[in-house]
Amino acid sequence: MSQVNSKWFHSPKFWWAFGVLFSAILIDQLIKIYVKTHFIYGESYPVFGDWFKIYFIENEGMAFGMKLFGGGTIGKLILTFFRIIVSGFGIWYLTAIIKNKGHIGLLIAVSLVLAGAMGNIIDSVFYGYYFGDRAMLPWETTSHFINAYPGKWFEGQVVDMFYAPMWEGVFPRWMPFWGGELFTFFAPIWNFADACITIGVAIMILGQNKFSLPSPSIVFNKPESQSEINTQEN
Repeated sequence: MSQVNSKWFHSPKFWWAFGVLFSAILIDQLIKIYVKTHFIYGESYPVFGDWFKIYFIENEGMAFGMKLFGGGTIGKLILTFFRIIVSGFGIWYLTAIIKNKGHIGLLIAVSLVLAGAMGNIIDSVFYGYYFGDRAMLPWETTSHFINAYPGKWFEGQVVDMFYAPMWEGVFPRWMPFWGGELFTFFAPIWNFADACITIGVAIMILGQNKFSLPSPSIVFNKPESQSEINTQEN
């Protein structure tokens, strides 16, 4: 085994990448569990007046409350298993970038996107059972079940809580299609995992002059012959 293959997990970039990954997942889950066990569904709490609120809702869809195939059990299961497959490949992809000495900015960006996906996977896979309508375990209290719903493994709802309606108003009546309707910017309610995905993508876009996202085929190439990562060593 080459030195590159045997020592990659000892490198600072490995610890940076997986440190960001697991720290972001931990923060995401701590926030969600706190909100789930301390807020009533639909409850809101102003943080910065009407500009930024904690607003507890749940959804069965993608980032910012979007749904696949209109929602429902089938759409949710497809989305959950798709996320699991993509996240599994994402771990493989991240380790390949580390082995090939990818730019630290690229590693952090990929780690954040992966953390966001995995954070919402945890909700979808486990919350339906853990916060579902079932008998309490010895260490639990009734607060776990304030917001309970019938659910099983892989049927959990994704917890969202951040709401930033920066501006609310009414479209002019002369405007086609939406004239006279109420408009809110920014209307979606999101969570820390969604923010991780957004920040990760933003880093990739803003850092294009320093690094580029390698082809997924990087996972099948040996580090010694890999030339797809255009990066600078830090």
